[in-house]
Amino acid sequence: MTREATAETILRLIEPFNKKGVAIADATSFAGDLEFDSLTVMDFVAAIEDEFDIIISMNQQAEIETFGQLVDAVVKLQA
Repeated sequence: MTREATAETILRLIEPFNKKGVAIADATSFAGDLEFDSLTVMDFVAAIEDEFDIIISMNQQAEIETFGQLVDAVVKLQA
C-alpha cells in the first residue's frame, strides 16, 4: 500500500476520534492538536492495528507524535 493510500485509510479511521473536527495534516499532533488522552490513543491504535493487521509496540507508540509520523510508521510496518 502506498503512503498516500495508507494516509487516506488512517484519515478515515481517525474521524470518530477527531471530536473537535481538526483539519489533519502531517504535522498534526495527537496530544496537542487533537487532544487525545491515553485511552483515546489506545483505542485509535487498536483500530489501526486491526485495519492494517500490524502491531505497533509501546516503544513505537511513544515515538509517534504526529499524523505524518504515524503514517510513516504504518507504511514501514507493512513492508
